[in-house]
Amino acid sequence: MGLYPRRVITIHTVWGPYAAALAGVVGLWGVTMAGREVMPRGFPWAVGAAIAALLGQVVLGVVLLSATDTDPGDQHVFYGIVIAFTFAFAYIYRAQFRKRPALYYGLLLLFAMGLAIRGIMTFGLSF
Repeated sequence: MGLYPRRVITIHTVWGPYAAALAGVVGLWGVTMAGREVMPRGFPWAVGAAIAALLGQVVLGVVLLSATDTDPGDQHVFYGIVIAFTFAFAYIYRAQFRKRPALYYGLLLLFAMGLAIRGIMTFGLSF
């Protein structure tokens, strides 16, 4: 294994829990301000950062899966795929998210955080 895959493994391993934590914090922020009339200007940026962090981890996982011969386990891969599909469906239904964006994006990110934590916990396990 060369230097490139080792660095990607390090980034994926170290920053994965931080991406899940960011999604959880922003998700809780969205749920707690769901009843407010005015949404803070920073919230959409925080949602974008949390989604980008989780999708970045999924992309790094795909790169590692294709570049190395390590076996992350079926469940770990499954949860990465479910995170990607979750955000794809959220993108499809983004018009409905405009009705109550703080609540919907907050719940979306809390769900994605749960998937990410479960993916981290199941590394190396198969069905």
